[in-house]
Amino acid sequence: MVACGVAEWSLLTNHARVLLCIAHDPGVRLRNIAARVGVTERTAYGIVTDLTEAGYVVKHKDGRRNRYQIQAHLPLRWPLPVPGSGGLAAVGEVLALLAGDGAAGLSARDEGPVIPLADGSRTGTGHD
Repeated sequence: MVACGVAEWSLLTNHARVLLCIAHDPGVRLRNIAARVGVTERTAYGIVTDLTEAGYVVKHKDGRRNRYQIQAHLPLRWPLPVPGSGGLAAVGEVLALLAGDGAAGLSARDEGPVIPLADGSRTGTGHD
């Protein structure tokens, strides 16, 4: 039974949810991504591979583990206009909005790197 008329679907795709996991913890393990997103490890691996091949994520070896770096400056696959700016949203802007202060390196309030965008602005929350 569906409570309060909420459908059994998610507003975010599994790819977006994996990006959020990586934004929160760039050293996250595939098994933890799978558990958080609710998919198998094989599916999580496939999604990370999709994101890597598309250029949204870069993998770096750190000993026996991987660390991930989101290419926050890249545009979304489907253009999303930013009202009042005349530009289109970048991946980092959407992740910063969805993740709030928890996205490492994506918010201007974090101590991690702030990513400059193509239009000269920077990712963040407007609290520069």
